[in-house]
Amino acid sequence: MTASPATAAQAQAAARAAAPESPPRPGATLALTSAATAVALMTYTTPIVTLPATAAALHTPLSAQAWLLNGTPLGLAALLLVAGSLADDYGRRRIFVLGTLALGVTTALGALATGTWLFTLARIAQGAASAALLASSLGLIVHAFPTAAGRLRATGVWGAFVTGGIAVGPLLAAGIPHWRAVYGVLGAAAVVIALLGTRALTESRSPRGGRPDFAGAATFGLALVSLVAALTLGRDGWLRAPVWLLLGAAVVLLAGFALVERRTATPMIDLSLLRHRGFLASSVGGLFTGLAVIGLFSFLPAVLQRVLGMSAMDTALLTLLWAGLAFVVALQARRLAGRVPTRVQLAIAFALHAVGVITMLGALDAGSTTRFVPGMLIAGVGSGLLNAALPLLAVESVPAARAAMGSGAQQTLRYIGSCAGVSLTIAVATSSSGGPARGTDIAMVVSAVLALVAAVAVLALRERS
Repeated sequence: MTASPATAAQAQAAARAAAPESPPRPGATLALTSAATAVALMTYTTPIVTLPATAAALHTPLSAQAWLLNGTPLGLAALLLVAGSLADDYGRRRIFVLGTLALGVTTALGALATGTWLFTLARIAQGAASAALLASSLGLIVHAFPTAAGRLRATGVWGAFVTGGIAVGPLLAAGIPHWRAVYGVLGAAAVVIALLGTRALTESRSPRGGRPDFAGAATFGLALVSLVAALTLGRDGWLRAPVWLLLGAAVVLLAGFALVERRTATPMIDLSLLRHRGFLASSVGGLFTGLAVIGLFSFLPAVLQRVLGMSAMDTALLTLLWAGLAFVVALQARRLAGRVPTRVQLAIAFALHAVGVITMLGALDAGSTTRFVPGMLIAGVGSGLLNAALPLLAVESVPAARAAMGSGAQQTLRYIGSCAGVSLTIAVATSSSGGPARGTDIAMVVSAVLALVAAVAVLALRERS
């Protein structure tokens, strides 16, 4: 008598779970996951300072330039949740190495693109590859650092390298003479990390048995593609039929995704987690980080170049005040453990971002780069606290066995927010009759308001005693 396919799959999963695993190597795990994360974020931020040159080389009209920025976050948002579940079920090292190798290949392909849509497709593929390495990274870290103290230090370092990649990416892009060469360098770095990962990392997984949730992956991915496409097209007019059709498709597909997740034995995301306020706070924090923080700072360097005539290097150095300080703060934020609850740390971080952005109002109109400095520093402290608190809250709010899934869920919302934030910022900044300086001031006010809303929301989402 033969076993059913489901029974056979469960038996294979049990065998994998029972198989002895090599002891984790904490130092190597933290070093490689942090390095890969930095490269992924450097790839993500490269167009921030090269946007004018890239758009000119690809003959990209202003109406389509949001796609040059939104390609990577689209791939990230669509695949992070899928990648997190696959990493937990089928091997975190496997997904990490495959994702890092794919990032190297797709980044090199981006350097060869000759048109806007080819470049955008390469950027989407880069985002999908980044999703695999980012979601599996925290799963590998949780396995390698089983104690609370070790996990606190490791997630703090990993979060610091998120901002480290954001800080170094624009500098690298500005320092290399041609924007295509930047992608070649980053692609080579990703391939080297992938090769090192095959030897230095140990495998870990938490298999649940059953088949992969292909129906959930398909409906969720299509829903996000529809949503991001609607948000990107919306900057040319929110009342147009294609925008509303895409938004309607996103709503229907998300409803279908919820139904699929309730009925499958191995869902991509356990919907019961939505009843836990810690998980909701992590999700809200990720979403508003994208909306309020990433959305504004992804567009601001291009405005500085166009309005103030700053060079790519000068823009990168000014941005470094924000991202570099965020890196330092994220590394030191572990000292707040036991003194400031993670949820309160998030609220303080969002408030600091709001204060920093408000401080920068009027700087463009005055034609003064120095007036940006205080605001960049204040917002940098806030971003550092965000990038330290979010990964820790993401893994604390789910069972340890589902750490990659928890990381994937939080980061999915982060990059959905990023896509929406970039589109919203561009739409607001370019629609003002007072010119780009006035429009950018309005976009800053919107960013500050969104950050304050997030601060109130994460404070309200405290766990019931």
